[in-house]
Amino acid sequence: PVAEQFDAVFDFSVDLPTGETLTASTVSSLYSGSDSSPTALVSGAATVSGGQVTQLIIGGVAGNVYLLTCTAVTSGGQTLVRAGYLVVIA
Repeated sequence: PVAEQFDAVFDFSVDLPTGETLTASTVSSLYSGSDSSPTALVSGAATVSGGQVTQLIIGGVAGNVYLLTCTAVTSGGQTLVRAGYLVVIA
């Protein structure tokens, strides 16, 4: 596994209706390649600040491609989704 770590920031502010806030969020990972536990990439709980969700990402297996998906719920009951690919290089 790769030893790096970083905060992945998912910005929902452009889609957040006026007056609503983010009340809950989850981040998950899927992958392409060979990683027996791709969910271990996501460390701890995500934090919400304003219209952004921040998630600590750790490790990963060199040569794999992970799809990080963040699902957030607004105070108005809407579900918003952001996703991005993470390529791990040795």
